[in-house]
Amino acid sequence: MKSTKPKAAAKTKKPTAVAKPASKKKTPPVKAIPGEEEIREKAREIYFERIARGEHGTPESDWREAEELLMGS
Repeated sequence: MKSTKPKAAAKTKKPTAVAKPASKKKTPPVKAIPGEEEIREKAREIYFERIARGEHGTPESDWREAEELLMGS
């Protein structure tokens, strides 16, 4: 025979608090690294501007300058 005891009330769990971030610092956007084609185009522009001014230089210096300009250095 089954017992006729009343069942205990089911215990309800309280929702747990969700941890919030300590502060909402805005991080600066990450700059994309320019691709080789983009650097090549910029170096070409630099080359033509340099030649128009009658300045001396090398393709390597044009390339480095293009990288620096595109990366924001």
